[in-house]
Amino acid sequence: MNTLYTVVVADDEDELREAVCTMIPWQELGFRLVGSASNGLDALQLVEERQPDLLLTDIRMPFISGIELARQVRQVRPMTHIAFLSGYDDFEYAQQAIQYNIISYMLKPLTVKGLGEELKNIHEKIDAQFAVFRQAAVQDNGQDPRTALLMALTLDSCPDPEGLSQAEAYARQCGLLRDGNDRPCYTVIVSTLLSADGTSDTPPSFAMSVDQLAAKYLRSVSFFVPGRVVTVLLGEPADFEAYLYILADEIPQIADRVLGRRCRIGVSRMTNTLSSLHEAYCEAVEALRQGDRGQSGAQFISDLGPAVKGGELLCRRALEVLDQQYADAGLSLVSLSEMLGVSPNHLSACIKKYAGETFINTLIRRRMEAARELLSGSTLKVREIAARCGYTDQHYFSYCFKKYCGESPNAMRRRLDGERAGEEP
Repeated sequence: MNTLYTVVVADDEDELREAVCTMIPWQELGFRLVGSASNGLDALQLVEERQPDLLLTDIRMPFISGIELARQVRQVRPMTHIAFLSGYDDFEYAQQAIQYNIISYMLKPLTVKGLGEELKNIHEKIDAQFAVFRQAAVQDNGQDPRTALLMALTLDSCPDPEGLSQAEAYARQCGLLRDGNDRPCYTVIVSTLLSADGTSDTPPSFAMSVDQLAAKYLRSVSFFVPGRVVTVLLGEPADFEAYLYILADEIPQIADRVLGRRCRIGVSRMTNTLSSLHEAYCEAVEALRQGDRGQSGAQFISDLGPAVKGGELLCRRALEVLDQQYADAGLSLVSLSEMLGVSPNHLSACIKKYAGETFINTLIRRRMEAARELLSGSTLKVREIAARCGYTDQHYFSYCFKKYCGESPNAMRRRLDGERAGEEP
């Protein structure tokens, strides 16, 4: 166990959580504990801040359930594996989260020995996944007919109608298209690994690594051109909506974690014809060129429209919308990005860079500021204030308020009332 994988533990049972954190010989098992949380909200914040390889969490958590936590973790850290630890025989419930990178499901009560054995198994599974990615990055298995076809269509301008018809026929013959009724949409992404000085240093074998990741989510074919890997993704519009942003985040995350290399991604718009692949490729290259050349991450061409002049302006617009709609309990990074017409990962990166904190922390801070104003300037009940600040659960609101302000809502109101009474003549 040469690699120490980082882990965050989340469980609302204080004694159990403390026992797991203190009694498990983490380093002997190949892990390094980097944080613990008593509820789903804190766990999500820790994942954003610490970027662990593994999240060990109870499936029934206060404020954010284990299933919802897994869904949100996938949005911000798709390469983080999740292990469920639950006191309920909720396997059918947990099956909802299988798509969210669940690596293990354990039932309470679990002994220290039993948990240790399962952590060994988890370590071996992560080792195997990393080894496959690492091995793919140094192998070059040649080129298949699908790759040759897509290279021609992507790198060259559109063929004439007769040539395009022949290309479609060959696409079905070589298995790129399943049959005459298979009419997928296409998106092109380009990936490049960076050297220490920020220049492109991408080996041909990196195409296989990217293709293995992409195949988890969409049909894909990847190939190498000097300086970059080109990947053509095929799928239904719903597939791209569900998985494209996640894939674009996961490639640079795992390249950094496994290869120790920065990776930049450019992503085209979606198109529905083979004849548009060259245009899509040019969009992806332009997105890559326009992105921050010194930083890992993905840049979508759709994020470079005329309405978005720069990251600072986008952040300012996002904060304006957040300031207006913080009372909406359904406000999230995804819903806000849809309002602004940009990708969630691009919006998240801009908020972190220009506001200096994550989206979640920005939203909580705005809600707590509003709550403090209502507590000091109104006679509304705490549950009413919670609702006006975007919280459907009063206990969740009180927890956040105390964590942010250092005292409970009722304690603050009593203190403020006492101060006002002392000031009266």
